[in-house]
Amino acid sequence: MAPTFDDGSSLFNFVVRDGYGVKGLVDLGVSKVPERYVQPPQERIEKSSATSLEVPPIDLSKLGGPCHEQVVGEIVHAAQTLGFFQVINHGVPLELLESLKEAAYDFFGQEAEKKAVYKKGTSPSPFVKYGTSFAPEKEKALEWKDYVSMVYTNDEDANKYWPQHCKEVSLEYLRTSEDMVQKLLNVLITDLGVTLENSEIVDNLIGTKMVNMNFYPACPNPDLTVGVGRHSDMGTLTVLLQDGIGGLYVKVEDDMNSTQNGQWIAIPPISGALVINIGDTLQILSNGKFKSAEHRVRTTSDQSRVSIPIFTIPKPTQKIGPLPQVVEKDGVAHYKEMAFQDYMNNFFGNAHEGKKSLDFAKI
Repeated sequence: MAPTFDDGSSLFNFVVRDGYGVKGLVDLGVSKVPERYVQPPQERIEKSSATSLEVPPIDLSKLGGPCHEQVVGEIVHAAQTLGFFQVINHGVPLELLESLKEAAYDFFGQEAEKKAVYKKGTSPSPFVKYGTSFAPEKEKALEWKDYVSMVYTNDEDANKYWPQHCKEVSLEYLRTSEDMVQKLLNVLITDLGVTLENSEIVDNLIGTKMVNMNFYPACPNPDLTVGVGRHSDMGTLTVLLQDGIGGLYVKVEDDMNSTQNGQWIAIPPISGALVINIGDTLQILSNGKFKSAEHRVRTTSDQSRVSIPIFTIPKPTQKIGPLPQVVEKDGVAHYKEMAFQDYMNNFFGNAHEGKKSLDFAKI
């Protein structure tokens, strides 16, 4: 018989402090979502009421060819509206995508003690962290997710400190996606009226890269909880590998002049595709022209799922703010300039709450 965790502190200690995570609960045989994971009704994801994104993926192999301007238009339009799009022919080998998913299942399939080695405070590196939920100490309801996060500094440190199951494929994921990220940012920054010749702006925007492996165990009551609460990403661009199960939802912003304003749209998995989403940093740099995407993740009852994002973000000391070329055109800056470290501290200092993190940067 599974333990009941009658008091919230014993569950919190088991899941968070002892490092068993959500998978530890599932392995114990819990038959219902513990109270600590039950989301208020307004935060639950109604699968039946969501529509599915019917936009075909963008073929990046057409950049530089006869259809170059068409593809540029598709990328820019997506960045200005939903903030999410899917890409194919992206340069990341399809067999590597499968290997990444296998590596994630292998890592989270280990005994809890082997994963807990990488908990904050005990990890051999401050750049490798295993945990659960997002900000468990600050959340009223926990998220049904475990993760391992690996910040890239150099190959030597990665090979020394990253988990054995993950490091080889994660490093190759970073290497093979780099050209795609550069191309996408070149398109977007050029659209803002910035000349890229001899400009360090793109390099500054992706000065830090981080690979996460997320694990969403099968959930007995997926209607009561969430895998990830609604939020936008703090960085520049996120590259996301979904598995074939799905569960990712994106919100249509209220000012999009769309019949779907305020609605949540499912992003269906497409075999061989990668999901790209705009982060807060690009919304700030573009003075609001590009939209960081508010998104969230639903759990499933029948099987576990994984996702593997790459977060590209500025270095902590990098200043971020609206680009002068954009402010000159707009006539007013909507966001203040700040060190990215300050924005990051605010982002991680609070529980997920939609795009509220952007309020910190607004003038």
